[in-house]
This record gives sequence, structure tokens and C-alpha cells, in this order.
Amino acid sequence: MDAALVLGLAAAGAAGAVIPAARRRLMLSRAKHPSLAGHSRMARRLARLLPGYEFRGDAFYASDGADDALAHRRRSGLARLSAGLHARSPKGIALTEEAHALISDLRFTRRYRVPFQYSAELEALLPGSAFATGTDGAWITDVDGNRLLDVSGSYGVNLLGHEFYKRCIARGHEQAAAMGTLLGSYHPCVLDNVRRLREISGLDEVSFHMSGTEAVMQAVRLARYHTGRSHLVRFCGAYHGWWDDVQPGPGTPIAPAYTYTLRDMDERTLEVLRSRRDIACVLVNPLQALHPNRQAPGDSSLVDGSRQAGFDRQAYARWLQALREVCTERGIVLIMDEVFLGFRLAPRGAQEYFGVRADLVTYGKTLGGGLPVGVLCGRADLMKRYREDRPADICFARGTFNSHPLVMAAMNAWLHEWSTPEVQSLYRDLDSRWTGRQDLLNRRLSEAGLPVSVAGMSTVWTVLYGRPSRYHWMFQFYLREQGLSLSWVGSGRMIFSFDFDDPLFEEFAGRFVEAARRMEEDGWWDCPLPTNRRIRRRVLEELSARLLGRQAA
Repeated sequence: MDAALVLGLAAAGAAGAVIPAARRRLMLSRAKHPSLAGHSRMARRLARLLPGYEFRGDAFYASDGADDALAHRRRSGLARLSAGLHARSPKGIALTEEAHALISDLRFTRRYRVPFQYSAELEALLPGSAFATGTDGAWITDVDGNRLLDVSGSYGVNLLGHEFYKRCIARGHEQAAAMGTLLGSYHPCVLDNVRRLREISGLDEVSFHMSGTEAVMQAVRLARYHTGRSHLVRFCGAYHGWWDDVQPGPGTPIAPAYTYTLRDMDERTLEVLRSRRDIACVLVNPLQALHPNRQAPGDSSLVDGSRQAGFDRQAYARWLQALREVCTERGIVLIMDEVFLGFRLAPRGAQEYFGVRADLVTYGKTLGGGLPVGVLCGRADLMKRYREDRPADICFARGTFNSHPLVMAAMNAWLHEWSTPEVQSLYRDLDSRWTGRQDLLNRRLSEAGLPVSVAGMSTVWTVLYGRPSRYHWMFQFYLREQGLSLSWVGSGRMIFSFDFDDPLFEEFAGRFVEAARRMEEDGWWDCPLPTNRRIRRRVLEELSARLLGRQAA
């Protein structure tokens, strides 16, 4: 054959291979959300470049260009808050200060409770109390004897109220006390747990783990094992635990090589799933229905008033159904990560609530009856960890404390009490009850002329802000002053337990409105910068000035 012809055919073949690859690369790029949440590698690079700087003294109160009178109002308000906190919590503050030097987790949460520019000044003025001695219903008692209304939800664990979990732990201890720390053998209640979890999940098999993060790790590992593919798809903004593959942005030392972070609720993502042959699984955290394509809201990133959230159940259900169809068509494992939401939406979780069946489902948090646990439920073919015809080809997963007898017994107590008619009745009209409470609180805030509102997904709420301001993150401290206990993300998330009856919610609403009124009085929402865009531009100017080694104007 003529050499020129051979070269020509080879070149044509190479071009034919390159063009489809380039097209797939373009499709992948288009499926990524345009924000930094959708571009994990870029977010990591920018995080390394972000310069640190602080507002101290007068600058702390006037970082938005406030005049002397407004800065004085703010200073007076913060001084009052500080004096009240020190008077109410001397023991808790002292213990926390001692622990601060010894527990890195505590230093991290204190540092990132507010935007970094304000953190150092605020630590001295508003030190927190991290120590408590007990709970009573929806109330927490701290080491100084103060009673706080708990809207932290113990990061999602507390679905049914503190008293419920005390009973589960006590019954679990009574049931498993004779076994002590005997590991490797199963307590007889394990089989009952498995039967009940199969009914709840609608899936064939169950495995137990020490945390929700580990359950997700095993789900991904099994998906890769059975499909022979490398990549997982997660959606920008979603959280699936702290391990590298599912948290590819800032916070992960080494960027994962086999993770695609794509747009939630977007046809372009479905196109990528249809076109690629390397995708083993898709992970869905149904909490993202409240804020698609956005990171979980926290006050540490609240630099202006542009936090957004909104829940459309029908739209998200349609998205999950479309996702299910594509995964089935392409042999991709659909993993529903219900570690956080668990059973908040419906008795059988998000699968029942949205009408979609997953291939693998992970649970955790509340299911342990108050103790740490992770659970993976799945189809029998996906849960299998070996191949009969290839005896060395296995998918290993173990943990010393998996199926710990006390945890299994507390879970068993939880499953039994949770399945009673009394508890199941709490799901009746759940959405309408909590939507009505949102509407009630928002009306009261609007009638009072306060620039704050709430949005939520059943019992998980976030606070939204109706005016531009650089100081919205201060609201968490006014809520604390009114005796409301929040998690370290502040006003970004409030999680209610099912034992919040109408009188208790009225107590919460009154305290919430009063906190907003006091923050308004102290001038934190009187922003000289007229728009959120102007605020972001000012922050960008400050960052640019620090990068160039000079002070911002």
C-alpha cells in the first residue's frame, strides 16, 4: 500500500478518535456549574492564594464604610452582648478557653464561625461556651445552668427529641450489657435490625459501619468493583463525608483523580452520564433540593446578603426520576446518601418521599438511637464482595467496631419505638405543618419590618437576609443571646426535632423575632453599601490590595 495513503488513513483515524474525545470533554465542561462550587480544582487553587487579613478596633465596626454614629451603635450593641455572655456563662467560657488550646476541632469551629476577617476580634469579645451537662425535652442545660432551646438538631441526629434517644441508649445498654465489648460475634438483635432495614429501604442486603462517611465509602467501592469503572459523579455543593473522593474542593490536601462534580438538576449532566463509559456511580444527597448547586449555607461564608434557598419537591422528584432512568440505561449505580436527612422526610426516607428507588442507600445519624453508626443497604448483586470464578478478586471492607453490640441494641430500640403508631403519626401532614410554621414566622418578621426570613425543607431550615450587609453573620450571636442553641454554621442551618409542638414553636418564634429586633436596633443591618454587588466588589478590592502588599483604600 502507498505510504502516503497509509499515513493519510492513520491521520484520519487519529482525528476521528480525537474529535469524539474533545466533544466529551466539552460536554463535561458544560455540565459543571459556573460557580466555584462546580470547579473544585479552581476553588482549591484560589483558596491557596486567598490572603488573610483582619479587621481590628474601629475597622471592625466600619468595614462597610459606616460613619462614626453607626459604628458607635454597633460597638455599643456588641459590648452589651459581650457583657451578657460573660455574666451568664463564666464557667463555660473558662472550660472552653482551656479546651481551645487542646482540641483542634474546637479551634477550627471557632475560627470559621464567621468570615475570617472578623474572627480574631470577635473571639475576644464573644467567646463561646462549648460545654453542657444535660438535656430535657428540646432544651439543653449548659455548665452554668442556662437553658437553651435546641435548634441545632445535633447535626441531624436529633429527629425525635433528646428524651427519645436517652430511652434508646438506656434500653440498648440493658439489652447488650452482658456482651460488653465482645466484637466479631453478632448480638441477636442484629438480625431483627436487618429485617427492618430491608423493609424500610426496599433493598436486599445490609452492612453496618462506624459512621456515615464509612458507609458512603463502601457504597462507592462496591459500585466501582461491580461496574469495573473508575469515576464517581457528585453534584456541586453536596456533602457526602470528609474523605477525598467526595470532597474535592478546599479542605482536601490532594485533589481526587476520579471525581466529576456536575450540575444538579440540569440536562447537561444527563448528557454526560449518557456519553461516558467510565462512570461507576452517581451520589445524591437529597438535602441539595433545598439549595441546588450551592454549598451548605454557613455564616463563615456570609460576606453579603445573597444567601439563597428554596425547595420545589415536584421539580426535584422529576430530576431524580430522570437521573434514575439514565443510570439504569447506562448501568451506573445510583447511590442515595441519606446519612443526614435519614427519616426526616418520610418513614422510608427520600426514596419514598420523591418516589425514586436507588441501587444503594446509606444511612447514619439518627438510626443509631443516639450512638455513632453508618448503614449501607443495597441490591444483592451489588452488595456481594467476591467472585466465585475469581477467588482472589474481592472487595474488602471491615471495621473493628462495626456491629458493636451496644450500638446494634440502641438501633434496635430506636427501630422498635420509631415504628409505633404514636411515632408514625408524627409524619402525618409533616410538610404542611412545617411549611405553615415557616409562613407564620415570616409573616411576623415582615410585619415587624425586619429584613430576615426563613426557608426550609420540612424540619431543616436556613435563614435568608433581605438587605445588603457585611454583618449578617452577627445574627447567630443575637439568637444565642435569646437562648437558642445553633450549630457552628450559625444561621445557615436550623434543624428541628419532631417533639417541637405548637407551644414550643411559639417560644422559638418569639425569641427569633426578638433577636432580629435587637440586631436591627444595634445597626448591623444599616449598610452604607447599597447592593450585594457593591459589597462583593469591596471585598475583592481588599483581597487584591493584600495580594499586592498594600492596604485597601
